[in-house]
Amino acid sequence: MELFLEPKVTLLARPHFSEPTHLPVSWLGESTDGERLAEFAGRLCYMSQANPAKRPTREYLENIKKQGHGSVLEHSNYSLLLEGVSRSLTHELVRHRAGFAYSQLSQRYVDESKADFVVPPAIIGDEALEKRWREEVEGAQNAYVALVEQLMERYGWIADRVHRRKMAREAARAVLPNATETKVVVTGNARAWRTMLELRASEGAELEIRRCAGTVLRLLQREALGYLSDYVIYVAEYRREAARVEYHKV
Repeated sequence: MELFLEPKVTLLARPHFSEPTHLPVSWLGESTDGERLAEFAGRLCYMSQANPAKRPTREYLENIKKQGHGSVLEHSNYSLLLEGVSRSLTHELVRHRAGFAYSQLSQRYVDESKADFVVPPAIIGDEALEKRWREEVEGAQNAYVALVEQLMERYGWIADRVHRRKMAREAARAVLPNATETKVVVTGNARAWRTMLELRASEGAELEIRRCAGTVLRLLQREALGYLSDYVIYVAEYRREAARVEYHKV
């Protein structure tokens, strides 16, 4: 059993922009394909490819955020792999629907007899709480193993062993806690990521998803700063990190 103390976030895919030769933009400043895609889309609306204001791409995107013209951000999609996160976190994450797609590890098909678990941030560092929590998750895992074995016997009349295992696991998983580690591929456009991060990196967010949102925010700021330059990470109350944003609901 591995106990996760923090999430692991991996960038899987980013936009690739192929500029049409008949509508070239006068690009200025540092930028990525994803940022240029949004600028191209925005300039197409006004046929301003000549860049009359002489704005670098990230300055152009800053004005887009300031004006609230977030629709052009929807063209740029980023896919992330989240690992070392709990089912509790993904229950909250998948509430973000518009602009997102999810593919998550299935407990019906994947054997959880050797599942890993995510230690809730609130109890990390407290030896007594960690001991009590570990006893509980170990007990739940043992119960899961026993139930799968018993259910396999109960459904012994089912000839298809794969289907029998699925039926056993889908019932036995009911005893596993929300702390069970899961993996999920998340694809979202830049506007959707902004909305998710505004809500889940804030001080009011649950601690685990807030921690994960901070990790995602840092990664996407490195990847395409123009989309998220107005987000600032700081140490909030209770010595926990949070983030604030300048332009709301872009």
